[in-house]
Amino acid sequence: MFDRNKDKQQDKPESSSAAPAVESSYSSAPRPSAAGSSGKSATLGATIKVKGDISGDENLLIEGQVEGTVNLASHELTVGKSGKVHADVTAKVIRIDGEVHGDIAGKEKVFVSSTSNIKGNIVTPKMTLEEGARFKGTIDIDPGHANGNSSVTSFKSGTPTDKTS
Repeated sequence: MFDRNKDKQQDKPESSSAAPAVESSYSSAPRPSAAGSSGKSATLGATIKVKGDISGDENLLIEGQVEGTVNLASHELTVGKSGKVHADVTAKVIRIDGEVHGDIAGKEKVFVSSTSNIKGNIVTPKMTLEEGARFKGTIDIDPGHANGNSSVTSFKSGTPTDKTS
């Protein structure tokens, strides 16, 4: 009537089935994604304020405030709807849903959503600008930008100036 081994066998499948559920919920957590990225990502929450330079080897989601520079040359940067970035920004792929005041350099692509507010200049080989986005500045669709071309366009006071290394 009471079989100790029977109860232990029933417990084992339950505990082993619970472990994959935890792993799958962790792996399906939302994060910025970029083609060829390492899969690592970081988030600056809505209450975080940073003054200074940000650089790294992982994707970054900014929901808070940043002043300075952001350089993620090999990764993706996402400025969330509550994000306020007063900085020059460089990344492989850049998605802007919030506010950016500063120059933007996307190595592969820049995506500007309808909820964004941008004051600055954008240089990138590919660009998506959704209807409704607020933008003041210039856009330079430069296919050579992705190849690390030696000719660089520098923006000072809203006036483009060509510089050759």
